[in-house]
Amino acid sequence: MKIRFQYIIALAIGTLLFACKKDNYDPPGSRVSGKVLYKGEPIGLKFNDVTFELFQYGFGKVGALGQVFDQEGNFNLLLFNGDYKLVIPNGQGPWLPKGTGGKPDSLDLRVNGAGELNLEVTPYYMIRTPQLAAANGKINATFKVEQVVTGVDARAIENVALYVNKTSYVGQGGDFNDGETVLAGGAIVDLNNIALSVNVPTYPTTQNYVYARVGLKIAGLEDRIYSPVVKINL
Repeated sequence: MKIRFQYIIALAIGTLLFACKKDNYDPPGSRVSGKVLYKGEPIGLKFNDVTFELFQYGFGKVGALGQVFDQEGNFNLLLFNGDYKLVIPNGQGPWLPKGTGGKPDSLDLRVNGAGELNLEVTPYYMIRTPQLAAANGKINATFKVEQVVTGVDARAIENVALYVNKTSYVGQGGDFNDGETVLAGGAIVDLNNIALSVNVPTYPTTQNYVYARVGLKIAGLEDRIYSPVVKINL
């Protein structure tokens, strides 16, 4: 038993030394940033909800590096120099996939120092001219909706919604709004004249401002497209 115990200790120490040696590499130092755009316009998303993956070539069969876009559609990565494949999995994002034959959208990129990488997509819809303001204890929003994708690839509007929150992280879901109002897509009479209102939430402490934005749900897709977040003084 004593010999076996010493062997286990020696093996553990050897593994530790190997791990230390293996980890003794320079950390990643190339910062790559960018955003999701449609004809140069940022695409609004829910914070940390739309994901993408990075695979680095040359390291054998390794798992993907899971990443997320922020609510302005931005991303910021710190990477080693090398060749990567960026993949947006099927079903992610409120835009028309570019992949063919059921394959997810992907892009090969070479990282060699800091750089910028903007991803052009084609959203099914865009929220246009959003106007948000407070009046008589309510947050009111008016906006237009532009249908970008038509024809056989078109998708219907499931609903549009106005969200209000005490912080600048605003969207669908209880952690991202303190108040919301939803209008079904079938109830929209005119895409060029949509109006929504929601009561100003009551907070336990005095707060003389809220944040708000509009979101549009596309039939068959999980991720909404959003208007920019607006701070509204009460």
